Amino acid sequence: MTTSSTNDPVGNPSSPADFLQTPLDAWHRQAGAKMVPFAGYEMPIQYEGIVAEHQACRTKAALFDVSHMGRLRFDGDHAAEFLDHVLTRRVTDMVPGQVRYGMVCNAEGGVLDDVLVSFLQTPSERRFHLLVVNASNREKILKWFEPHLADFPTVTMSDRTELTAMIAIQGPMAIEVCKKLFSIDPSRLKNYNAFITDQFKKPVIVSRTGYTGEDGLELIVRAEEAHRVWENVLLAGREAGFVPAGLGARDTLRMEAGMPLYGHELDETIDPITAGLKFGCNLKDRHFIGEDALRAVAEQGPTRCRIGLLPTGKRPAREGCDVLNADGEKIGQVTSGGPSPTLGIPIAMATIDAKHAKDPSFQIDIRGKTTDALPTKLPFYKRPPAAS
Repeated sequence: MTTSSTNDPVGNPSSPADFLQTPLDAWHRQAGAKMVPFAGYEMPIQYEGIVAEHQACRTKAALFDVSHMGRLRFDGDHAAEFLDHVLTRRVTDMVPGQVRYGMVCNAEGGVLDDVLVSFLQTPSERRFHLLVVNASNREKILKWFEPHLADFPTVTMSDRTELTAMIAIQGPMAIEVCKKLFSIDPSRLKNYNAFITDQFKKPVIVSRTGYTGEDGLELIVRAEEAHRVWENVLLAGREAGFVPAGLGARDTLRMEAGMPLYGHELDETIDPITAGLKFGCNLKDRHFIGEDALRAVAEQGPTRCRIGLLPTGKRPAREGCDVLNADGEKIGQVTSGGPSPTLGIPIAMATIDAKHAKDPSFQIDIRGKTTDALPTKLPFYKRPPAAS
């Protein structure tokens, strides 16, 4: 759910003064992180190195500063009904503690953003919804929601992004080590669930979703608590080999996990079904923006589809490379690609003409030279089952 490729991380602002900083910015610089413009922020792309941080996440655990992602809070009667109207995923039947992945679409079914919606309950039993959106789409989504909120006068929307920080802890050791950090044992959380607890008597929202293919947690804390919580997690995980990781490793991890990245596998010209995300669209017995268009795609079948590819040789295919059929005809484009640190081979995702979805082989034009590529099921990587 990040919003720009780490292959081209430069955002729109033109001078350092224009970039935003997360509450952990000073820590990253003191730790020697390589900072780059990313979706309007200056963010760490790596510390020790992308491959080392990737492997630490796969074998131990890594911490990612994802505070650049937007956090929008919705309060008031009918907040669930409002979100049900603007999201592809059903919200009105959620119970406190649930988290769901879905999309915000335009009337034509194009994806404005892919999001996570949580239904949370405070210790005092006050309930609210929290929407996590992609960094570069935050202003667009805020503007998109404003006219629709007029139909729900009891609902209030507040942008909590600058008031909070968000930390992702990902890897096979993440849950076990974090047991000692919170008042409630996070191993009690099921996947795509969240609760509000405390970390040394300070409130924290803890969720279990992930964007790396590994198990782990996401923490949302007050901005002024970010440095303390970040260092507490690193200290607790020191013997287990926890490391800070940048957006470079986050991108290679999500590619291996076959997860879409907005601006690559998703945008306003691509609908969720074409992107292989039909599970994130609840079309039965509800009405939401883009429903008619998505229902038509579901009934007729998409004209394009997303596939996984394994290029032969060592040259990685990057975004924008043409995908060809066996006759050398262009049938699509690579949307994400690069070396897989875990598998030791190049991997790529592509959007192609749906009629070629079951072709046994393809070619990719990599800088003017064609390379054979075999189709493969997504994801490229699945984490090993937990030991019993």
